[in-house]
Amino acid sequence: MNSKQEMLTYIKENISKYQDDLMELIKIPSVSTDPDFANDVKKAAKWLKSYLEDLDFTATVYETPKHPIVVAESNDVDSAEACKTILIYGHYDVQPSDPDELWETPPFTPTIIGSQMFARGASDMKGQFIATAAAAAAFRKFYPGQIKIKFILEGEEESGSPSLKQFLIDHKDLLQADLALNPDAGMIAKSIPAITLGLRGMVDLELTVSGPDHDLHSGSYGGVIDNPIHVLSTLIDKLHNKDGKIAIPGFYDNVLDLSVEERESINKNPTNEKIILFQTGAPNLWGETGYTVPERTGIRPSLSVNGMYGGYTGEGSKTIIPASATAKITIRLVKNQQPQRIYQLFQEFIDHNIPDTVTWNIEYRSGAKAAKTNPQHLSNKSLVKAISEIWNIEPIYKMEGGSIPVVNQMEDILGVESILTGFGLADDRIHSPNEKLDLECWAMGIEAFALFFVYYCEQK
Repeated sequence: MNSKQEMLTYIKENISKYQDDLMELIKIPSVSTDPDFANDVKKAAKWLKSYLEDLDFTATVYETPKHPIVVAESNDVDSAEACKTILIYGHYDVQPSDPDELWETPPFTPTIIGSQMFARGASDMKGQFIATAAAAAAFRKFYPGQIKIKFILEGEEESGSPSLKQFLIDHKDLLQADLALNPDAGMIAKSIPAITLGLRGMVDLELTVSGPDHDLHSGSYGGVIDNPIHVLSTLIDKLHNKDGKIAIPGFYDNVLDLSVEERESINKNPTNEKIILFQTGAPNLWGETGYTVPERTGIRPSLSVNGMYGGYTGEGSKTIIPASATAKITIRLVKNQQPQRIYQLFQEFIDHNIPDTVTWNIEYRSGAKAAKTNPQHLSNKSLVKAISEIWNIEPIYKMEGGSIPVVNQMEDILGVESILTGFGLADDRIHSPNEKLDLECWAMGIEAFALFFVYYCEQK
């Protein structure tokens, strides 16, 4: 048996241990957006340090103004002696679990039903991190001294990564690598693996409309004082035209038209209306006319209201005109759109459309440019070979609708290109109740990552 087959056999024999490790990490509710979970985020960082040290990595927890960053590197080979150095990115923070009443199993008690593990963070992205770490350990066992492997694991991705950029600047030498591997993407379907070539950027905003300086009796003041919820609802309605386009003037100025060849490549992604409706449970599709499902979710911008609140939302009635109303909004950007410019255009749109019966304020929470990687990069070719060997089918290249700011930051600050993949599924319900991880895909993903290290080291 050769080293490659021995490595794959070793992974299969240890899959139960990898599952146990993942379950231990999931049990720590490392919610980065809620201050009540700050100690749990720190606990998760300490757990990661100990876990990586047990895998024979040198690991350090770095404090930041908010949540810690964990950096680790393999100590079996010097960077100068290794054929390559790979920097693996991950985040160990998770989305809040609420509404908890919609979970069918406890969100932070991982529960295995059939081939699925249900828990917050199982897919996004504690499962993806454990997969890379397990693969790295197996690779180093059978190919010692071949590749220098580093990890950078942040605890703020789900809250906009406010500390990451400065950390990359301050630790540029420590994080030098030939390639960044980012497993925070996913597959198209269980039998269709994918490599992500592009990511949409994002602007994250909160728009607050304020009226009276306190809640008013709707009987005494209804009809003479404008209602902030009504105004906010009207503004939101104006943000889109009937054809699904975003109605902000100048919004599409820098959006590039794709060539026929690029659109053909994107549309090799088999995700269609039927699949989207099955995944989401929605009755019908909605969106910008003239574009396919893969185009709408990958290479066209979008604007979503993530939540609205204001006034009374408890049981029964409370007859008031609320003092204010707020909407949380995310705008997904494509290549060439600049977050600050889009933020400016959004401000101008609100200023032009809001009545003088209320005041308004926008909080700019975070922004990130869109990213694109090169399919001809040697690392992509190695990844295609590895995935194809495990799945017996070549992965599809796709454009991802989500945003991962670190991809651009690593390129701009560290000068390192990223490749993006992952083995979560589109129906894993990330960010929603009943998040899950398909353990069969996950196990195959560990093998694919390990083979990728082998084939990437062979590339000259």
